[in-house]
Amino acid sequence: MKNSFDKLSYNELVAKRDELYKSYLNMRMEKVLGHVENPLQVRNVRRQIARLNTIIHEYALGIRKAK
Repeated sequence: MKNSFDKLSYNELVAKRDELYKSYLNMRMEKVLGHVENPLQVRNVRRQIARLNTIIHEYALGIRKAK
């Protein structure tokens, strides 16, 4: 899962980050309400968002080039 974001374009990365962030917020709400089936999923989604933010920032700095 860690390397699955390398093949995505910049726009796809931003869309995926937004999608994951929405699901993260929903999971947090469910966790507060006590309806979470897998509480570790919240941590995994948060880490995926951080990976995406890192890749997006690398594009902004010019470390990664647009494909």
